[in-house]
Amino acid sequence: MTEQTLAIRVVDSLERVDRVAWDNCANPQPRALVDPLREKYNPFVSHAFLVALERSESVGGRSGWAPAHILVENVAGRLVAAAPTYLKSHSLGEYVFDSGWAEYYQRAGGRYYPKIQVATPFTPVGGPRLLLSPDAPEEAAEALLAGLRALRERSGSSSVHITFVEESQSRRLKQAGFLLRSGQQFHFFNEGYRDFDDFLEALSSRKRKSIRRERREALGDDIEIDLLRGSDIKPPHWDAFFSFYMETGSRKWGRPYLTRAFFDHIGAMMADRILLVMARRRGEYIAGAINFLGDDAIYGRNWGTLEQRPFLHFEVCYYQAIDYAIRNGYRRVEAGAQGEHKLARGYRSVMTFSAHEFADARFGAAVADFLIRERQAVEQSIAESETALPFRRAPN
Repeated sequence: MTEQTLAIRVVDSLERVDRVAWDNCANPQPRALVDPLREKYNPFVSHAFLVALERSESVGGRSGWAPAHILVENVAGRLVAAAPTYLKSHSLGEYVFDSGWAEYYQRAGGRYYPKIQVATPFTPVGGPRLLLSPDAPEEAAEALLAGLRALRERSGSSSVHITFVEESQSRRLKQAGFLLRSGQQFHFFNEGYRDFDDFLEALSSRKRKSIRRERREALGDDIEIDLLRGSDIKPPHWDAFFSFYMETGSRKWGRPYLTRAFFDHIGAMMADRILLVMARRRGEYIAGAINFLGDDAIYGRNWGTLEQRPFLHFEVCYYQAIDYAIRNGYRRVEAGAQGEHKLARGYRSVMTFSAHEFADARFGAAVADFLIRERQAVEQSIAESETALPFRRAPN
């Protein structure tokens, strides 16, 4: 890389970046054809999704997520690489938990915050974090890392964290000197099932009966499910869903992250990439879940309910997503962070990746030692999960 061929700059809002240019880096279709394992379209690094977070003030302001996106442009001023980047004053909304690191560092007399976070806020979904256009020069990725390190120095940040990064990029980051961290999630894989009953036939008899019972009890005789996409999603649906989100989020987290305006923005900009699952009793909605649609995957994100009913969460969040994926040819369903209870419902354990670099080399060495032991524990947990799968025979 030379300064004469590539220029690095930082912008405090994605509104300053051309949508087409950003999306050419975030979701470059030609590159997806080269790597068949990569999701062709990841909604969470799209310009529309990230701008919706900014316009709705879910990030920025006093949220503790200050946009500081890294851009790399060629000599003609055309965007060839980017990274969705934020200056963080806390560790909330990340789902890769480093508050213990922060406490240790600050007890030793250091200042952990601010830190730099390359991620999609509030979204534990893997994907590209070094966004490269199809014709980006090889040194463009190096330029992004140089930009992140320069931002760390200018801002006095303790560290750079690149979370939920796809595996191929995690290997690249390791070569660049970052420490790799492993995590665990649970995804459903569509093994070419004809329908939901065909999926159930792949399970043991006991698990098959259990899921059928859960689905019956979740709905009973009085609850119906509406699946809404695109122009079918109206403002009253968002009003209802937001009330569920706030009710459940307040109990679970204490302070939900997304504002009401966020749902208006994504409804206006990317409704064709949204599947809203709503549970209705006698004309009144009582629960719902929002899913985002890639080309290959369904991503379950937020759920909420106004009442506690046995198995309704499983029906709205898991079984409806599986059913929709099978009927519409999606290869997998990602249902968010954590949740070993998903194993019994046909989800499989997978490894997630993040990358971390610290300005203080001594602290970095301590974290590196911790990560070795943590990775061993994650690998053991995944191996044990494979023995607990409900399938009569393991899927191919």
